[in-house]
Amino acid sequence: MQRIVYVNGTFSPENDAKISIFDRGFLFADGVYEVTGVLQGKMIDNNQHLKRLHRSLSALSIPAPIDDSKIIEVQQELIRRNRLEEGIVYLQITRGAADRDFAFPEQVVPSLVAFTQIKSLLNAPATEKGIRIITTPDIRWGRPDIKTVGLLASSMAKMEAIHAGKDDAWLVDPNGLITEATASNAYIITNDNKLITRHLSKAILSGITRRSMLALARENDIIFEERPFSVDEAQHAKEAFMTGSAAFVVPIVEINNHPISTGTPGKLTRKLHRLYTQMALAQTATK
Repeated sequence: MQRIVYVNGTFSPENDAKISIFDRGFLFADGVYEVTGVLQGKMIDNNQHLKRLHRSLSALSIPAPIDDSKIIEVQQELIRRNRLEEGIVYLQITRGAADRDFAFPEQVVPSLVAFTQIKSLLNAPATEKGIRIITTPDIRWGRPDIKTVGLLASSMAKMEAIHAGKDDAWLVDPNGLITEATASNAYIITNDNKLITRHLSKAILSGITRRSMLALARENDIIFEERPFSVDEAQHAKEAFMTGSAAFVVPIVEINNHPISTGTPGKLTRKLHRLYTQMALAQTATK
């Protein structure tokens, strides 16, 4: 059965879905997106994703084509039609279709597309075994805090890792400090069990899972600090991991061929994954 997708007011089989070749998301990456995790057919932290969506839209002066209640209806209908139990809902809004011009067009109608993907969130193999990563210069544009569809630099970093026989990459700023992963926020745990992640700024995306992770740390008396950390500090950390809506908590067991501690997922990382999973499942039980 073909997956059902949504394009500008219409649900249709994915092979029948169409978008204009003049859509500015296609021509200029002039659009934003959100990815919401789904467990047991219910969305996780979706209200926070919609808040961030509006922040991104505002930063680019793109109006929302429909209000949040309608967006939620679209998301829920996609989950229902595709019988999605576990995975993600992808939502994208672009400035819309207009003849190609660098200047923003006036009176253009924004485009909205959405679809689902089946993904293992609770029992992903990477969670059990951990992943191996490299570090590479962060060559993204200067506003990765805006969740735009312009993801070529992150895709190139991911492919660099794959060509090196690894799983992902952490990006490094000109000062030698980690910003984030290709699609996730980055963390280390020091030898005195302090959780470290980079502070929010224009250099990184304000992750929804990151927000929940720090709240869980606070609730469980886990000391954390929001500050940059270097590649060397990461390589000599007690533990390392990354978080994202499509991955939850992923342990890092090797950085640049340097094993992290024992080269296996660490105790505190596993605890944080368990706490986050419990919180996510609790959300599904209340909906």
